[in-house]
Amino acid sequence: MRWRLYVLVAAGGFRRYATYRLATAAGVFTNTVFGFVIAYTYTALWNQRPGLGGYDLPEALSYVWLGQALLAAASLMGGGFQDELMERIRSGAVATDLHRPVDLQLWYLAGDLGRSAFLLLGRGVAPMVAGALAFEIALPPAWWIWPAFLVSVWLGLVVSFALRFMVGLSAFWLMDGAGVAQLSWLSAMFFSGMMLPLTLFPGLLGEVARQLPWSSILQIPADVFLGKRTGWDLMGAYAFQAGWAAVLLTAGRLLQGVATRRVVVQGG
Repeated sequence: MRWRLYVLVAAGGFRRYATYRLATAAGVFTNTVFGFVIAYTYTALWNQRPGLGGYDLPEALSYVWLGQALLAAASLMGGGFQDELMERIRSGAVATDLHRPVDLQLWYLAGDLGRSAFLLLGRGVAPMVAGALAFEIALPPAWWIWPAFLVSVWLGLVVSFALRFMVGLSAFWLMDGAGVAQLSWLSAMFFSGMMLPLTLFPGLLGEVARQLPWSSILQIPADVFLGKRTGWDLMGAYAFQAGWAAVLLTAGRLLQGVATRRVVVQGG
């Protein structure tokens, strides 16, 4: 069946990134170092303003290390398939991809989820453990929050993919998509809550930021992990993430259809 093909593609994405052992080790070191820098900054800030943003200090420190764990998995700073897709569009190789008996969007989604799974384990767990050993961090207050957190992470990764897929497709219309890609990762870093929790954003900015799709990538999974989303509130968080995933995937599919017609018209 066709779904088995995409499972194999996901597994291939996992194995592909598992071969880059030196890069993984370097990534773990980098995430851990930056985690310590941000954690000490947060400690100084929360010592001055206890309870800032609705978090106590252990919760704020957990937020820091969750951000470092998800940074590479969600490709918040770009890279991954997005650059590959843009290059294939520029070179014209994407015409071959569009004639294959597989769906372009699902192919890249499966591969990206496989990549994310490896990076979540390979580059996410070690910094989180280091943070837990060096600082007093908050852990989920109940066992069921762990699987609930993983569901939220998975939904956030799909949202991240959908955003980056549309950025990649922009190369069909732009000679160089680097500007769009840079704007994309800057938006992701700011509006996901990677710089600061979105609960710290003041007034209208905070209200708008929490309704944008990027909040699905870090802010919502972090709140689930910290036990701040339970019961119907947790279901609402899932619905929010799933809703954005559906909207963005649909938009990407429509954009893919327009791009495909563009290739045909140009004789690709």
